[in-house]
Amino acid sequence: MTFRLFPAIDLRSGRCVRLYQGDYAQETVYGDDPVAQAKQFADAGAPWIHVVDLDAARSGEPVNRPVIAAIAAAVDVPVQTGGGVRSVEAAAALFDLGVSRVVVGTAAMTDEALVPAVARLGRVAVGLDVRGREVAVRGWTEGSGVDVFDAVRRFEGPAGGVDAFVVTQIEVDGTHAGPDVTLYRELLAATGVEVVASGGVGRLDHIDALRGLAVEDRRLGGVIVGKALYDGAFSVAAAIAACGG
Repeated sequence: MTFRLFPAIDLRSGRCVRLYQGDYAQETVYGDDPVAQAKQFADAGAPWIHVVDLDAARSGEPVNRPVIAAIAAAVDVPVQTGGGVRSVEAAAALFDLGVSRVVVGTAAMTDEALVPAVARLGRVAVGLDVRGREVAVRGWTEGSGVDVFDAVRRFEGPAGGVDAFVVTQIEVDGTHAGPDVTLYRELLAATGVEVVASGGVGRLDHIDALRGLAVEDRRLGGVIVGKALYDGAFSVAAAIAACGG
């Protein structure tokens, strides 16, 4: 399996932002032109763009759809998008905008039939945002009471139609403290579905550690990186090289 870089664009009120440990009160604004940012990532060689609608994740209102449409139209690489996808109609709207893979988070925990229904329209990932090992929902503002490994088991097998699990460790997200390597090792042992890691990457050796993880013949599908790129900890080109690209 190829280990890929997913540079992240988190949208709030049409701007590029990053949150610290999922806290909406600890927001850093990195730019007012997400489309230009996406083009910069793509032009630097990023194989995917990862976009999160933070407004929709919190409220369910897809206020950033025009921006997502503009991003998808502006880049020639696949766009993966999540945040507030709580119905088949919401997923269909994103596919219609040109999104290649839709990420379903909160609704996957409350409506298990939604994920296979979305999979019939296009590629779907289940977003599992965790504090410790508990899945958080509604833009990371509430606990679900569901263990991440129980959540993974819900969607195992062809009937689930899941293309990937996008797993964010909230406790290290935005901190540069390093990823939760133990979590991802355990997930590789627990599922045959592709796992994409997110949260905590602050140095290139953090990417190296994730890329080097292996359980038998299972490896991670990639890593989502946001704050480290915006803060200039390393370049997109250097991150791609660390991913083996």
